[in-house]
Amino acid sequence: MLQLRFLQASLSPKPHLTFNLISSSGSLRISQTKLRSQIGSYTTSSQQPSKLLFRQLFEKESSTYTYLLANASHPEKPALLVDPVDKTVDRDLALVKDLGLKLIYAINTHVHADHVTGTGLIKTKVPGVKSIISKASDAKADLVVEPGDKICFGDLFLVVRATPGHTLGCVTYVTGDGPSRPQPRMAFTGDALLIRGCGRTDFQMKCIIDIVWELVSHDISCSGVACCVEVHSNYISQVHSQIFTLPKDTLVYPAHDYKGFTVSTVGEEMLFNARLTKDE
Repeated sequence: MLQLRFLQASLSPKPHLTFNLISSSGSLRISQTKLRSQIGSYTTSSQQPSKLLFRQLFEKESSTYTYLLANASHPEKPALLVDPVDKTVDRDLALVKDLGLKLIYAINTHVHADHVTGTGLIKTKVPGVKSIISKASDAKADLVVEPGDKICFGDLFLVVRATPGHTLGCVTYVTGDGPSRPQPRMAFTGDALLIRGCGRTDFQMKCIIDIVWELVSHDISCSGVACCVEVHSNYISQVHSQIFTLPKDTLVYPAHDYKGFTVSTVGEEMLFNARLTKDE
């Protein structure tokens, strides 16, 4: 029996629009699309106008990227923001308005230790917007998602993949698979996978060096070290199984960059990522 987890949102009396959070066993039919990244030249062979409107936005103090995605072919132009920052909420909402979009979701890849999310502020300025975060984050949001869930905006969607390590609740959002979905696929990796790097693993727990020093100083057993080693090992495993198994031309969009990069690909990171190409 197919089980669905869903959210319904009526944007206007006619047409009535339903947005679904669908379990990994669900399926959707989506017409042929052509993805044209607004910061690149990636396209498919389809001659249809792009359904996906995409913008990459930057907050310079925390070097954070926010991503705006919208279904441009739908009459209501439903949109979502990935990893909004509190300091740039007004800028982002002004862009949503300029483009004639209907913002329905403000979603986070994880609880950020290095900047404050703008989801709460967005909700005060745009009634009806729902905040989303992973259940494993143990954070407050209107909706919590788990691996395999689908976040739909019109008939486009993002699939949730668990990539814990930087924090226990880190997830990656990936555009849907199939010839009728946007191509190349896009992965919004948060801090799990950065361009040529990865996020720190000592924000929600002490790093291995700190724990070793504390244990040795107090002549305590090293069971805590084994715990941290296990977390780090699982982190590498999740990146390889949940991100590096995607098609090599999948576009990688991280939550931060400190060197001026804007986008990478799974294939590039499998070859050149100095941290995640090494063994444990």
